[in-house]
Amino acid sequence: MSGPRPVRAPRGTELTTLGWQQEAALRMLQNNLDPEVAEHPDRLVVYGGTGKAARDWASFDAMVRTLRTLKQDETMLVQSGRPVGVMTTHEWAPRVLIANSNLVGDWANWEEFRRLEQLGLTMYGQMTAGSWIYIGTQGILQGTYETFAAVGAKLAETRGGDGSLAGTITLTAGLGGMGGAQPLAVTMNGGVVICVDCDPRAIERRIEHRYLDVRADSLDHALALATEARDARRPLSVGVLGNAADLLPQLLASGAPIDIVTDQTSAHDPLSYLPSGVAFEDMASYAADKPADFTQRARESMARHVEAMVGFQDAGAEVFDYGNSIRGEARLAGYDRAFDFPGFVPAYIRPLFCAGKGPFRWAALSGDPKDIAATDRAVLELFPENEQLARWIRMAGERVRFQGLPARICWLGQGERDRAGERFNDMVAAGEISAPLAIGRDHLDCGSVASPYRETEAMRDGSDAIADWPLLNAMVNVASGASWVSLHHGGGVGMGRSIHAGQVTVADGTPLAGEKIRRVLTNDPGMGVIRHVDAGYPEAEETARDQGVRVPMRESDPGPAATATATAAATGTGHGDTAGAAR
Repeated sequence: MSGPRPVRAPRGTELTTLGWQQEAALRMLQNNLDPEVAEHPDRLVVYGGTGKAARDWASFDAMVRTLRTLKQDETMLVQSGRPVGVMTTHEWAPRVLIANSNLVGDWANWEEFRRLEQLGLTMYGQMTAGSWIYIGTQGILQGTYETFAAVGAKLAETRGGDGSLAGTITLTAGLGGMGGAQPLAVTMNGGVVICVDCDPRAIERRIEHRYLDVRADSLDHALALATEARDARRPLSVGVLGNAADLLPQLLASGAPIDIVTDQTSAHDPLSYLPSGVAFEDMASYAADKPADFTQRARESMARHVEAMVGFQDAGAEVFDYGNSIRGEARLAGYDRAFDFPGFVPAYIRPLFCAGKGPFRWAALSGDPKDIAATDRAVLELFPENEQLARWIRMAGERVRFQGLPARICWLGQGERDRAGERFNDMVAAGEISAPLAIGRDHLDCGSVASPYRETEAMRDGSDAIADWPLLNAMVNVASGASWVSLHHGGGVGMGRSIHAGQVTVADGTPLAGEKIRRVLTNDPGMGVIRHVDAGYPEAEETARDQGVRVPMRESDPGPAATATATAAATGTGHGDTAGAAR
């Protein structure tokens, strides 16, 4: 009978499927459940408390079996973690199409989702768990690094300094698959950070994976270690065991010298947030036996947690929401100042989105770290003028421990991702990389998501909740030739709060892969540019002009003569250079 067992992706160059497009999907699905990668692989949970790669073990086995027999002109359809069909398509079509957790508007809430989940009809796919492109904590690391770099730049403007976080103490909570990136991101920016978590295993795992430096014996010990390192301007990350809803108010009341406050607990799902007064060991059984009571107590605890964050802001700290819906949950509990501090996207990241920038990632299907080292060198050669990117690539090479298949992430924008992807494909073709690469991204990207509490919070034109954009993004990536495409509901903010899309495109060294990569990695970030042009951001309009991204509403009427010339060129009925160029 199908059931839990260790899962690990194959390594090397020998195919276990009928082609590298299928092989990539298989290996990345399996990699998501590698014990080095997944939080709870026995339950198929990859990260985020409940984000799964497959609905159940029988569905996982069926997907593996199907991918091994899938032909070059077939597409497997996956409905919330279960393979439901194989259709004859064509070689340009995705090999896999995935839809996770999608519910009709009035039904898109946790109560209805949980009812359907208990019936075995759906699963929560988070962002990259159910789309098979999670690469461990590194997957969020650079975005977190970029966010804290922006915080440092802002503090330099208001307080002076060199733009790093040297001499500051950050306070946060959550050391899971996403939040576990926080300590290393802060120390990479030169700062000190205290990280609270209620799960001793999470703290131990981050120390083992070199994301966290030390574990404190107590809250006082953590503050002493942090203060000593801050005064020495020495980077340090300190983990402390406890409930953030208790410890943050204690630190606030004691007048702790905190400069920056954020949070990455699993607050998007109340059943994944430990209520104050509940022992961690009792959390799972309490949530299962009394979900409504647990939810209410969790929200009340989140309200105290957020109230302390607002208190730190009132005391002069830089405070921001890092996209886990804790403000929304606190407001549901009745705390009316929950949204007094901003989300990280409008506060720091939106200018990057306007340039089509976002979390571009790739995994070496060979399993050989040397392949990632080769791509690191290629990125440095491609963008020699980008010193911030170069600094990240160098630090990642030195300090990031791979989890599962070796992988890398960096933020690249419009006009950059396609160049990197084509270079990678050429390297595979030339044998400079031993096996193909799976090139994807986080769903937290410039043009792939509608999420009013995170990526699309406070849009200039008020279009925060318009979900047409991620739907268009998914369709464009299908039309452009992505290897697999996914469309999810909920992501890191919870049911009813976001729609988001993902794509993965495989660089297998073939000319066909090169053509697909050129289109996908131009059009995918291009969606972010046009989304922000449409919302009225001048920075996005500048990117569109510079990169040749067509935006019809920004184009003037060329007049009848120009239209006739263009028509003749398109139909081949004109003469001279124009018709020749068209042919």
